[in-house]
Amino acid sequence: MKNYVLLAMLLAGAACSRGAASKDSVTAQASGPSGAPRISATSAGRASASNGPRTILFLGTSLTAGYGLDPDSAYPLQIQRMIDSAGMTYTVVNAGVSGETSSGLLGRLDWLMRQPFDVVVIETGANDGLRGISVDAMRRNIHQTIERIRQTRPAARIVLVQMEALPNMGKAYTQHFRDAFPQIARTSNVVLLPFLLDGVAGRSELNQADGVHPNYEGERIVARNVWKGLKPLLR
Repeated sequence: MKNYVLLAMLLAGAACSRGAASKDSVTAQASGPSGAPRISATSAGRASASNGPRTILFLGTSLTAGYGLDPDSAYPLQIQRMIDSAGMTYTVVNAGVSGETSSGLLGRLDWLMRQPFDVVVIETGANDGLRGISVDAMRRNIHQTIERIRQTRPAARIVLVQMEALPNMGKAYTQHFRDAFPQIARTSNVVLLPFLLDGVAGRSELNQADGVHPNYEGERIVARNVWKGLKPLLR
């Protein structure tokens, strides 16, 4: 229950912070259309797709953007360092946006897919749960996102991150929301990672002063959570 209480607070903060500077870039590679984020990557990402490393694209909310943290402390950039330490040739691109819903992600997808990528990690739906958006609508948005990625980048590996809904939405909604992610993963044949904030949500010592976003220590745990599931796919 503590996990869900903190998640409720976190999502509220994410929704309020939409459009605010979230410190989510290391090197600005391009500016998107009006309202779209500036995509960021490590310095290795400046190499061309043909000569440089393969690319992992992270799509998500403020949790992926690294809200409230130094740019290189967001979990995707921490994963870049894990990749480098493992001697793998991948470059991380962080395209997280604070407050984004699954429909918002779908709306900016065409712009995001202008760049090449080999693996895409999708963290979405949390703000849908905050707003009480229909789980069926969220499911359709995620399905469409996956299918459009597959049509445009058929060789890309697709990874979906499990998210959770708020307990105050009622037991039926919460369970329906939770079940949607493994259902999407099965029907779309994508890899499902565990709940992003596993081991972090509900623990004040692992969250920022606002009580809603992981602090530096908490973000390191989030990075390890994602890396544990992602690493086998990169070998």
